[in-house]
Amino acid sequence: MAVRKIFGIETEYGILHRGTADPNPISASSLLINAYLASVARRTGGRTPVGWDFEDESPGVDARGLAAASALAPEVETHLVNAVLTNGARFYVDHAHPELSTPECADPRSVVLYDRAGERIAQQAMEAAASVLPEGEEIVVYKNNSDRKGNSYGCHENYLMDRQVPFGRIVPHAIAHFVTRQVFTGAGKVGVESPHGSGRTVPFQLTQRADFFEEEVGLETTLKRPIVNTRDEPHADPQKYRRLHVIVGDANMSEVATFLKVGTTAMVLGMVEDGWLRREFVFAAPVRALRQVSRDLTLGAPLQLVDGSSVTALELQWELLAAARAWSEAGGLESVGVAAGTEVLTRWEEVLGGLERDPNSVSHIVDWVAKHRLLDAYRERHALDWDDPRLAAMDLQYHDLRPDRSLAMRVGLERITTDEEVDVATTMPPEDTRAYFRGRCLAKWPQDIVAANWDSMVFDVGIDPLRRVPMMEPSRGTRAHVGNLIDESDTPTELLDRLGA
Repeated sequence: MAVRKIFGIETEYGILHRGTADPNPISASSLLINAYLASVARRTGGRTPVGWDFEDESPGVDARGLAAASALAPEVETHLVNAVLTNGARFYVDHAHPELSTPECADPRSVVLYDRAGERIAQQAMEAAASVLPEGEEIVVYKNNSDRKGNSYGCHENYLMDRQVPFGRIVPHAIAHFVTRQVFTGAGKVGVESPHGSGRTVPFQLTQRADFFEEEVGLETTLKRPIVNTRDEPHADPQKYRRLHVIVGDANMSEVATFLKVGTTAMVLGMVEDGWLRREFVFAAPVRALRQVSRDLTLGAPLQLVDGSSVTALELQWELLAAARAWSEAGGLESVGVAAGTEVLTRWEEVLGGLERDPNSVSHIVDWVAKHRLLDAYRERHALDWDDPRLAAMDLQYHDLRPDRSLAMRVGLERITTDEEVDVATTMPPEDTRAYFRGRCLAKWPQDIVAANWDSMVFDVGIDPLRRVPMMEPSRGTRAHVGNLIDESDTPTELLDRLGA
């Protein structure tokens, strides 16, 4: 039986420092996050947010074994601002971007909620930065994936999986899904940013990320990006679990697209764990297929398989949906949450049917359709070519997180969260994963916590040594498990003693 999925999303936001003669994205990212943390400290009586604990960071471990010297994981940048929030999330500077990692979530809808809370936090950070910047300067944050100068930044997904499932069994099914799910997860893009095509030959494509992938499988995340990433850093009991680190997706403005992105992927991985997928769709050239799907607005291009046959992206997704329905009838949805899983199946069928009949019919839930519809109408109205810089500017503005400037917030995208619950999620953690323990402790005893990360917290209870609390089970540390203990403990010492007992 597939293990219960625990999910998370890491979003690297685009950033622009306007009004300064020498904009530096690293400095701007640091200023943005520090301004937000200072504003939080003022609201909470001067409490300084707790920093990240790098003790367990090991991004260089490869799921296939020892990596080649040329395949290097990114360096861990311990000198840049890196904070843990009371909602269980991590807000930090990653290379030249502000990045927010959601807390661990137990179902796809919770991922959407905390991803949206991340956007709200970014908006609050922009407001905080505006209060300290000189007049005429502004920091703007975008939820997109490229700077139109050949640089891409990611929206990574994470899925808890059974360690006993051989990594080689995951790869073909993951590639098949990642290549073809673009039809409903793509955020849309004007032109091309790779040497494999030009803006004129490819006016518009489904995704922002497909241009930047060069390998089928590999460890790296910034160069020679692979469709399937092999980073083996479970942030949990390594004897029981692995974490599939997915780097191939777009950052979505559509809540339904995010819901489908993580929900369908969790189901495919659950079916892999259960040995449910009998047929392997192995592409003759996976990287080429990834780009082919992204650049095919007809959704009908045949993708060549190694057995000599071909399949379209929609046909392959219909096959996966049929398998998922049969799997769900055999009890498979227990691994993703029955209620949310049932909704994923319904939405999956809805989006595939809509794309097949008329893509414009799903413009309320698919980012690339909403964006293309908006830009194409503007282009026709003003008699523009697709390489007109005004369309590239509108493309970027779609992802602007300023509510008064964002085009995505004006095109009628369907919401599955409410503003009220998003506001709560900016400070309160999910109640059904270990993020609850982390977030509640950070809110109640920030002065007694030295550092925290995904699988442990370090407390200073006033006597040596420091006490590290391991959290190796992502589904433990929930409100049901520790809520009363935290509520009834007056000090962290009391809490730790009661946990030990």
